[in-house]
Amino acid sequence: MALWPVYTGASQPHDGITRLPPPPPWRAFDGRPVLDPPAEDDDAAAASPDRTHRARTYRATEETVQLVNAALYLRRPLLVTGPPGTGKSSLVYAVARELRLGPVLRWNITSRSTLHDGLYQYDPLSRLYAARQAAAGPDGRGADGDGTDGDGTGAGVEDHLRLGPLGTALLPYAHPRALLIDEIDKSDLDLPNDLLNVLEEGQYEIPELVRATRDAPGGRAEVMADGTGRRVPVEHGRVRCRAFPFVVLTSNGEREFPPAFLRRCVTLRLRQPDDQHLADIVRAHLGEPDAYARQLIDRFLSRVGSGDLATDQLLNAIYLARASGLTADSLDELAERLMPYLGQSPQPHAF
Repeated sequence: MALWPVYTGASQPHDGITRLPPPPPWRAFDGRPVLDPPAEDDDAAAASPDRTHRARTYRATEETVQLVNAALYLRRPLLVTGPPGTGKSSLVYAVARELRLGPVLRWNITSRSTLHDGLYQYDPLSRLYAARQAAAGPDGRGADGDGTDGDGTGAGVEDHLRLGPLGTALLPYAHPRALLIDEIDKSDLDLPNDLLNVLEEGQYEIPELVRATRDAPGGRAEVMADGTGRRVPVEHGRVRCRAFPFVVLTSNGEREFPPAFLRRCVTLRLRQPDDQHLADIVRAHLGEPDAYARQLIDRFLSRVGSGDLATDQLLNAIYLARASGLTADSLDELAERLMPYLGQSPQPHAF
């Protein structure tokens, strides 16, 4: 029986992902060997308490729940756009926590990011150095008596290769991994097009590993995966997913994307929350809004139309209003300073 919705937005972890219906025939993948997803361990959670808190307190709208489930069912990336501070990056942590997808893999995009950066990193210089170290052993000879390790290099390729966040997400895990590709609109113009084939085919090749394992028994090598500190098997230098990852690409709407890229994504447009949604967000983070908090919510909403504001600015103002013990006049002045318009400010607005 089909399970809808798989993601409920209720913030209660469950195993619904194991009952996700089979993918459409054109989005079925068969990567091997099948890997068990890493569990979200306590150490990882303790290392990023901010992300853990955001995952627990995220409040999804009905539209968000529907489109997250559409992306999960269709095995398509979710392109999330909207103004700063509307919870675009927090969404993937909330989904990963509820569906128990393990630690979120994160790729922060800059203008210099390339597809290769997301897939894997290979350091030939460190390999050359390791080869020279091996050749300069006690007797000046390598492990095979000729200054090499058996492949003529002095060090295995896999020892100097590490999968990136995208490359790790596409490993043949039994259940989807969660991947955040943050601020894709900051990328070089070519990156969205470069992502098309990888996200469409759910696979990629590591040429250095293809050559190195051509004559190896079984063609298998163990490489380091991103964010785990563990090695995973890769056969014949090719990685193909089994369960397509839950991929969230965020954008602040600073550029347009090619139609070919957009048609391969499920698109979610986040908007500034209304008064009820803001009250729910405040309640999740700071408890029941008091009278002054509701005043700040109203003032925040009255200013949104004149410029960009982020929800965390409102949360900062409400927290300090409760914790500082300042008088009402001082609180108003402080709130004004904590909630400036983002980016290019318009004329000052009376608070």
